[in-house]
Amino acid sequence: MKTLKDARVGETVTVARLHGEGPVKRRIMDMGITKGVEILVRKVAPLGDPMELNVRGYELSLRKADAESIEVT
Repeated sequence: MKTLKDARVGETVTVARLHGEGPVKRRIMDMGITKGVEILVRKVAPLGDPMELNVRGYELSLRKADAESIEVT
């Protein structure tokens, strides 16, 4: 299982499944990250956290802890 945390800079991935429960999953979905959405990993901070993503035409910063709950292909 590959997660968004494992994606490299410049790589475009597609969301296969969201893990997590309750408010955490709801917050991720409110950001526009839902099943089938394409995500471009733009860059990663020098110390590795957070990562900057391009989702649905806008830029989003996401912590690696949250990125672990997003399964991608």
